[in-house]
Amino acid sequence: MLEVTGLTAGYHGGTVLHGLDLSVPAGTVHAVVGHNGAGKTTLVHSVAGLLRPGAGTVRLGGRDVTGLPAHRIARAGIGLVPQGRRVFAGLTVAEHLRLSHRPPPSGGASRPSVWTPARVLELLPRLGERRGHRGASLSGGEQQMLALARALLASPSVLLLDEPTEGLAPALVQQVYDLVTTLAGEGIAVLLVSPSPAQAIRCADRLTVLTSGRAVLRSDGDQARADPTALNAALELAPAKG
Repeated sequence: MLEVTGLTAGYHGGTVLHGLDLSVPAGTVHAVVGHNGAGKTTLVHSVAGLLRPGAGTVRLGGRDVTGLPAHRIARAGIGLVPQGRRVFAGLTVAEHLRLSHRPPPSGGASRPSVWTPARVLELLPRLGERRGHRGASLSGGEQQMLALARALLASPSVLLLDEPTEGLAPALVQQVYDLVTTLAGEGIAVLLVSPSPAQAIRCADRLTVLTSGRAVLRSDGDQARADPTALNAALELAPAKG
């Protein structure tokens, strides 16, 4: 469903990603792990249209969407759950859901399923209990669920998750990864980025380790869960940055 080929991108004349290739078939989870500064968020922003790549292609269902504006990429079927959640502090949960709901256009790219506010609240019942609460009054976990709900309401075929468990308690981390597995089971292609292989490995069908913007290891999820030695060794190729 998502195919990235030779992707090169950076900021202010500097290069962060160097010719990256990866694919995320429908109904699978591809986890990209690496230390801070490895290029994970640059990858997500390039795919989502928040950063124009310097070279390479991004294809969605065979369609070249490289460099399109973010709103056109979202309409094509790519949903983003950004790092830091970025919910609107003054809007209630109900207002977030109402503003985010956008059924896929007829005749557009095929979507795995269509999401409505009622269906999202069935998946995320805590949000239903907090419908009248403003974004600023939600806990970190509730804000993360709201950011996920907001992305789902565009009925994406590809979901980009940028460090979705950052700052969450262990019980909520497990809940997020359970949800990721559920969404892949719905046919959504999930690109998940995380600094922690111990977390990403829980639900990944494929893993890629990034170091300085380059893929230094590609692994099958089952293989990495059975023996994470190579995965951990690859992450030790570069020191963690602060």
